[in-house]
Amino acid sequence: MRQIVLDTETTGLSPQDGDRIIEIGCVELVNRQLTGNNRHFYLNPERDIHEDALRVHGITLEFLADKPRFADIAAELADYLQGAELIIHNAPFDLGFLDAEFGRLGLGPTRRLVRGVIDTLVMAKEMWPGKRNGLDALCDRLGVDNSGRQLHGALLDAELLADVYIYMTRGQESLVIEVPMHGAGGDALARRDLSTFALPVLRASDAECAEHEAVLTALDKESKGRTVWRRLEPAAQPAAGG
Repeated sequence: MRQIVLDTETTGLSPQDGDRIIEIGCVELVNRQLTGNNRHFYLNPERDIHEDALRVHGITLEFLADKPRFADIAAELADYLQGAELIIHNAPFDLGFLDAEFGRLGLGPTRRLVRGVIDTLVMAKEMWPGKRNGLDALCDRLGVDNSGRQLHGALLDAELLADVYIYMTRGQESLVIEVPMHGAGGDALARRDLSTFALPVLRASDAECAEHEAVLTALDKESKGRTVWRRLEPAAQPAAGG
């Protein structure tokens, strides 16, 4: 499973008003593991940067003067994103800008390139309704070190969001084993923190898949075809010419 955590910085808030992307940060996850195969672009927007945006990210037009335009990196970016699942905090904002940039080049929307989009802001609001769910708040809540984030930066924010997403979706956080602890404290629970473990992904072998299918077939035979999974399978398509 290949996922790309993506963040952008822009000249302002509205691609409809001509605001442009000035920075893109992408962090790759494969099977929930950081691969180091990341992408980072600074872009010349060919327009002014709003003062409010400048206060957020601190990226000046002078710094961007010799950087490539979006058109110069569009093919590389599209190839990198192809077929991945995107993870974005407040996805409509970043996708709106990406779609506008690709649209200027006559290319289709970003969602046509990718397998899907996960919006971590939506996830956070469902998990912690009524609470602050910005990236800094999530880092504080989940114990992700964001001490280096003085200003917004696309690559740094994507790296932080990758950690936040893994913490948000890791499920069980500790292994609790009932072990008698003798002494003044009496019985207690021994806990082992799993948050720092890189858990392996174990896939079934061809032989195990064949054995599994054999068991399903036997169960289906015993039930005379009334098993739930068979009834939910789409009806077989008629043969050509028949």
